Amino acid sequence: MAPPGKPITSPVPDAWYPTLAVVLLAIGLVVTASFFIYEATSSKRNRSIAKELVTGAVASVFLGFGSLFLLLSAGVYV
Repeated sequence: MAPPGKPITSPVPDAWYPTLAVVLLAIGLVVTASFFIYEATSSKRNRSIAKELVTGAVASVFLGFGSLFLLLSAGVYV
């Protein structure tokens, strides 16, 4: 018979979930706001597709992990 395994635990303490959710969502919203401001204030000739993709990807990552920790802090374990 196989020896009993070590239980799976989170690398982040449960007490940090609400703080991480707020911080990551705030950063994501700031980056999203900067993306919208960039799109609204620059002309089509001056826009950079690389800057748009990088800004969108960074905002997506922060909002995604912020949403994950928001769900975890609410008790929805995904």
